[in-house]
Amino acid sequence: MTIPEHTDTETDRSVKPHRHDKLNKVDFQWFVVRTLPHQERKLADLLSAHLSHTHNILEVYCPTHTTVNLEDKVRKPQTPLFAGYVFVLSTQEALVDFIDKQYPDGTILYERRTASGRKACFLTIPEGQMRFFKDFNENYAEHVIVLERPYNNYAFNPKTGEPNEIVKVLDGPLKGREGYLTRFHRERRLVFNMKAIDSNRHFAVSIPNVWNFQVVRLHNTEGDRQTIGTRKARAVDWLIGMLESCGYDGKTLPMLYEIVESLAVKPSFAELRKDLIRKGHEALSQRMARMSAQDAELILNLVRYEHDNPGYVRNHWDKHVIRPFLTPTSGVEFEDGKDEAVLPHAHFTEIIRKTDITEQAYRPSKGEEESMTTTYYSHIGIMPDTLHGGYILFANWDIFLGQYFLTTGKANERLVEGTSRNGKSAKDGNAQEEKLIESFRNFSPTLYRVLTDKDSAVKAFPRLKIGEETLNVLAIMATDIDSAKKRLATTCIEICKEINATTHLAVWRRYLQTVWLHQ
Repeated sequence: MTIPEHTDTETDRSVKPHRHDKLNKVDFQWFVVRTLPHQERKLADLLSAHLSHTHNILEVYCPTHTTVNLEDKVRKPQTPLFAGYVFVLSTQEALVDFIDKQYPDGTILYERRTASGRKACFLTIPEGQMRFFKDFNENYAEHVIVLERPYNNYAFNPKTGEPNEIVKVLDGPLKGREGYLTRFHRERRLVFNMKAIDSNRHFAVSIPNVWNFQVVRLHNTEGDRQTIGTRKARAVDWLIGMLESCGYDGKTLPMLYEIVESLAVKPSFAELRKDLIRKGHEALSQRMARMSAQDAELILNLVRYEHDNPGYVRNHWDKHVIRPFLTPTSGVEFEDGKDEAVLPHAHFTEIIRKTDITEQAYRPSKGEEESMTTTYYSHIGIMPDTLHGGYILFANWDIFLGQYFLTTGKANERLVEGTSRNGKSAKDGNAQEEKLIESFRNFSPTLYRVLTDKDSAVKAFPRLKIGEETLNVLAIMATDIDSAKKRLATTCIEICKEINATTHLAVWRRYLQTVWLHQ
């Protein structure tokens, strides 16, 4: 919760009222009253006792929380969440009168003076913000833990050094809050930031049972890092795209091995280009001359690994039909003003199209959520349907679907159809909490429809025959290529976004990296 800022300066410190303010005699607002140390409950009880016969003071609120020693896990008694403060819903005049007569040791906070010559006024909390605060405290006061370390300390897993996922809560009392998914003693908890009411200080709090919330993953613009495996896959994909654009097609893999192994021995692009020209590959040499410094560094990282692990590329890229569905580079060079390129292959035609994908992202240093749009390139193959007439349009989901087709029986049913199961007993000891199963039905409804709906135009095909190779694909059979191409691309993109945005389906998010080479 963000509380309006308050500073103890000469002009805007909290002051004890000695006169009646003529303003706000009828407007009810949430005011903040500072008490003497450890007298929050005394003032709250005093106000509560006078509510029935004190006009225009409607409600008093003194939020509490439970503290826990993380070393011995001993829970301490309920203590005020904001030590020294009580929140009062009242008119200004009524609260000033009450403090003057009933609790002269109390002071009503004044807000920061923002403009020269502007009269200081009382600090008030917006109703919507106060409502969130109360809902949060009433639902989670027994479970929230105020953490000892600053919020930013929870951005990374201390054991692995990997960034913790950032999520945004979509419903309930915590709706709209962003925070880190952090593990405490084998328990996943949501950690988010709260602002102290009496200073610019912030403190971190954690909430358990994070899987009970509906959350969406946010791309961490500062913390997310590509894994070593992802960077190597992107480097290989860049080389394959370049080779295909130069017309190598069926000779793509042998040329890939030759380039990588040559650079592993002597990491010099200048020498490689000279060698290519000597062997008659002048177009390829010219194409490599136009690579960016970023692409060159990506390739060099790959060849360094190949140097230390000879045969790595041959062993891991021994099959190639069509590139992954979404890649960060096109391979081919687009004509001016064109968003689509056609690349012929021996057994099919590949359509490569610019695709802008917008993701919700989070910038931790500023504590801001933002939308981020990145250009990717979708790859769809088209070949004649010799059995039914028309055409088959397909996208490469080979490894992802290969893992899916390995699931059978009850395991497959749970993965696809699973809805909910009973969790731990609720507080009353009788009812059982319902927990959503990590299934496609719950967290990737588009993929669920593709796999279960007989009327779905897009279907999952195991081992589709393409020339001499087979490929697990998402495909559509149609006579109208343009509409089918759009439908297949839209469906695949929706599946990618759904799986990438959920905190669930972690295993399938890993397999998705072979479908969507994320930027």
